[in-house]
Amino acid sequence: MTASNPAVGTPVADTRLDADGTIEKRAYNKVFWRIMPFLMLCYVIAYLDRVNVGFAKLQMAQDLQFSETVFGLGAGLFFIGYFLFEVPSNLLMHHIGARIWIARIMITWGIISAAFVFVQTPTQFYVMRFLLGLAEAGFYPGVILYLTYWYPSHRRAKMIALFMSGIPVAGMFGNPLSGWIMDAFHNTHGWTGWQWMFLIEALPAFAIGIATIFVLRDGIDRAPWLSPDEKHVLKRNIEDDERAASAAATTGGQRHVHSLGAVFRDSRVWWMCLIYFCFVTGQYALTFWMPTLVKASGVTGNFNIGLLSAIPFLCAIVVMNILGHSADARRERRWHLIVPALMGATGFAIAASFTHNTTVAIAALSLAAAGVLTCAPLFWSLPTAFLSGIAAASGIAVVNSVGNLAGFVSPYMVGALKDMTQSTQLPMYVLSAILVVGALLVWLTPAKLVNR
Repeated sequence: MTASNPAVGTPVADTRLDADGTIEKRAYNKVFWRIMPFLMLCYVIAYLDRVNVGFAKLQMAQDLQFSETVFGLGAGLFFIGYFLFEVPSNLLMHHIGARIWIARIMITWGIISAAFVFVQTPTQFYVMRFLLGLAEAGFYPGVILYLTYWYPSHRRAKMIALFMSGIPVAGMFGNPLSGWIMDAFHNTHGWTGWQWMFLIEALPAFAIGIATIFVLRDGIDRAPWLSPDEKHVLKRNIEDDERAASAAATTGGQRHVHSLGAVFRDSRVWWMCLIYFCFVTGQYALTFWMPTLVKASGVTGNFNIGLLSAIPFLCAIVVMNILGHSADARRERRWHLIVPALMGATGFAIAASFTHNTTVAIAALSLAAAGVLTCAPLFWSLPTAFLSGIAAASGIAVVNSVGNLAGFVSPYMVGALKDMTQSTQLPMYVLSAILVVGALLVWLTPAKLVNR
């Protein structure tokens, strides 16, 4: 009887496939609601504590007599500390577990961020930014690695895009909040507005860090809210994905990267570092200097600057999630990166040409934000296509740490060029050129390596 035949295409086989599909859908729904909203909240807080120095600058630079170059160097020194501890941090997370390690990261960066209220000299500013980078190192690549424990590659781009929506969300709500705190609390109990901003915005990191211990789980096997059947389906998908990655990476005679040593010997990893460096250059120039650029267009009042600064981030949320879903649906990675990179380049170039026209400047910055902030989440579909196991832990950290050195170069370069020319035009044209180079490097990446 056909009802007893387990061959593919029979009623029993179809019923089994339907049952697996139902279990899989239920399992991914559980994973999503259990971890993604919380991870997004963590990233909103992380990014706010990382870049609120850009808003503090509106008062801090004048109060402490910091030049544009001093500010740019201090903002960028965060990434030197970040670079030095990034790979060790991710390897420790791989062995200790995400739950405890991410909690440690958030608690320590909350404490250091709050300590910025005591900064009075350029040297103190430099030291605190460096220490903040050390404290936060490993959070972002740790989460990217953590998502590979739950999601196969064809589901990962939209999850990373959703997670990285924390960047524009932090800009949308964080900029007006920072402006309001600085205006409302200025000279309260003898503290300036920027001191109150650092203290108040550091408190959530400490609180959420403690909550992380109770919310996150270290992997599929340790999730008590998944049934045995759900765990089986999720683990099978991860194993199938790793086998497919191995097969794709060996095409053309290239070996799949499994070990730590292989990561550092693999030219593809360093190619990824170069691409990410270009995109991060645009990202941090935008997020660190957005308040200054909006103010330069003629906007007055910290709260008003914050409100108008939120518009480009709102545009970025829409574009990054649309393209993230599109990249997964089509399993195409390169053009989904090239297009937003060119959008970012165009936006910076237009904004540079209309620095004193508020309407055009905001529209151009919205195009730039939609482009550069979309590049980051979609980029991670590239290296995770050929990294797995311990190589994923170290490789993601290597790419992120080297690429994030642009976070040092970018604000320092913008500040130095702005001091030299007394204008934002030249640095923004340079940023446009760097994004075009990034798009070219993606185009030169073999499609068969990353389109999965």
